Amino acid sequence: MGPCVVLLCSLLGVVLGQGVDQVSIEDCCKDGQKRASDDEDCAALPLISASNTCRIVQEQCCVTVLEDNMCTTGINTAKEQGVCDSLFANTCETKTTKMCCDCCLLGKAVLEQGLPCDHKLSVGYQCGLVSRACCVDGAGDNQTVSTGATELPNKDQTTDNEDNSVVNDPCQGTCAHQCVSENTCGCFKGYRLKPDGKSCEDINECLLGASNCRGGERCINTEGSFRCQREVSCGTGYELTDNNNCKDIDECETGIHNCGPEFECQNTQGSFRCLPKVKCAAGFIQDALGSCIDINECVTQTPCTRGQVCINTVGSYICQRNSVNCGRGYHLNEEGTRCIDIDECKSLDKVCEGHGCINLVGSYRCECEAGYIFNSISRVCEDINECRHYPGRLCAHKCENTLGSYKCSCTTGFKLAADGRNCDDLNECESNPCSQECANVYGSYQCYCRRGYQLSDMDGMTCEDIDECALPTGGHICSYRCHNTPGSFHCSCPINGYTLAANGRSCQDIDECLTGTHTCTGNQSCFNVQGGFRCLSFDCPNNYRRVGETVARLQRTDTIRCIKTCLPNDFACGVDPIHSISHTFISLPTFREFTRPEEIVFLRTSVRAYGAYHLGSYDVKFEILEGNVENAFDIIKRIENGMYVGVVRQVKLLIGPMTTVLKLLMRNLTTQGESSQNVINVHVFVSEFWF
Repeated sequence: MGPCVVLLCSLLGVVLGQGVDQVSIEDCCKDGQKRASDDEDCAALPLISASNTCRIVQEQCCVTVLEDNMCTTGINTAKEQGVCDSLFANTCETKTTKMCCDCCLLGKAVLEQGLPCDHKLSVGYQCGLVSRACCVDGAGDNQTVSTGATELPNKDQTTDNEDNSVVNDPCQGTCAHQCVSENTCGCFKGYRLKPDGKSCEDINECLLGASNCRGGERCINTEGSFRCQREVSCGTGYELTDNNNCKDIDECETGIHNCGPEFECQNTQGSFRCLPKVKCAAGFIQDALGSCIDINECVTQTPCTRGQVCINTVGSYICQRNSVNCGRGYHLNEEGTRCIDIDECKSLDKVCEGHGCINLVGSYRCECEAGYIFNSISRVCEDINECRHYPGRLCAHKCENTLGSYKCSCTTGFKLAADGRNCDDLNECESNPCSQECANVYGSYQCYCRRGYQLSDMDGMTCEDIDECALPTGGHICSYRCHNTPGSFHCSCPINGYTLAANGRSCQDIDECLTGTHTCTGNQSCFNVQGGFRCLSFDCPNNYRRVGETVARLQRTDTIRCIKTCLPNDFACGVDPIHSISHTFISLPTFREFTRPEEIVFLRTSVRAYGAYHLGSYDVKFEILEGNVENAFDIIKRIENGMYVGVVRQVKLLIGPMTTVLKLLMRNLTTQGESSQNVINVHVFVSEFWF
């Protein structure tokens, strides 16, 4: 396949005798094939054995898979486009791809000119195979094409007389599969003749595009044939069968459900349900745990008729008739058949409270002492209110009635004089009525409070602490939390990641990266976020190298950038439109009020908006590819200082803590098309708090 192929040749026979390794040659080859499928560099594979033989097998099997993939790309280009001009043979890999593309076009040209597919041109073994395969593939099933190497029935088919084919073998047993004629060997279906004219090798139908796999299926080559395997998953609750069908998983049968012992598991398509085992009888209701609870019919309904009382029972209820009720002043006799008079004067309640008592039928009457009068309605002796009968004549300030008499008293701020009727000013401050400061005034006093306290609205004497945190502006006194103290207050910040500022109110983020209190390892960079830090490490992908040194502490304006660096003759790398991959970082708070877009990142370009080459010759476009959580971000293009600038904005409120990576694409455009692309990964850390 050209100068890029490193042939194993007969070296294996030489190095196998140098020692035996515990890893088999087949395992070494499988490891190389797998690493080629993962796009690893075949020239720098990690060794799985100390054997030099294993290293060679790893490398050659890896190279073989890569060459097959490159050749397949060339064949598909020839079949789909009909030209190979887009493949520039400036690298080792693209030379292989272009060779297979050109040789496939050669086979198609041979077919169009009516020539046999088995042409005798000395174009090389691999080119001849690709040319014949494309020629045969274009001929179709209804056209007979000469391939030079006779294809015989599959090795599983039998001949009419197997014994005679051996006896009459004109090839004298030199053919690996079967002899067609003298000195001409043939191979079974799915195989092709090697250059030695005797041995047969498997045809890779997947490589030659000769499989009939449908969309969504992957072609896997097998010895003498191929198979198609579906590449989709079935989702939760289903499993993939051997015939590539999705089958429901019976969670109840396999025992992977979470139904409790009081429930039965019932399988459904893709899931299951839990049904209670116990069925409640009438008069009961079932709760969420499957237990049966009695229904109180006397509360939920009115089952009994008028004159009856409802009594709840377990699972039901009963109705009972009301008993006989006697009126006031009467009670039932011992037989419970009739009502008789109550002698209230003999009862223990002492209805007249020390006054004379006279019993009446169904009632009673009191003979009241001096200073009292009998109330015929309430049937008690009531005190006569002398203060009401003689207003303003008995006392200077206030007359207070007492049982059977009265007494004088003074209003607040005065005390009763020696005559028991007049009032003198009272110095209330002598009795320390105020909790803090007191000032006596005529007939009263005034309480005062020290700073940080206020006079109680309830008694006007007690000094209550002012809860500064509960004031209308209390929500803005402290950045985070306000704690009231007697006569004052203090602020606090979250336990981790913040410290109280010098003003005693604001919360300042602790830069763990600066103070050295982070836990990042030596190969990680520390990035301070609001309320914490992040340990970040970035590796450039293949064909990219980092620009600048790795710093132990990342600032908000720092950018880690990987520039594309292609190896000589690496065509695939050269045509990759992505020129650089950058990482930048930003820490945002959870905004208390979000009324307009917040500009967070500026992507500056070198494209002038008003240069001499304007008029559509150059342009730049920005877009967000990934990480736009809840569509909370957008990117706009505008002009600053004559240059195009991409501005990333937060347009919706995000509540932290939350982390996302905005993958941005910056495309440079010219009149000839897209010239290059730059990927910018913005690592956004949204804090839980608003400071």
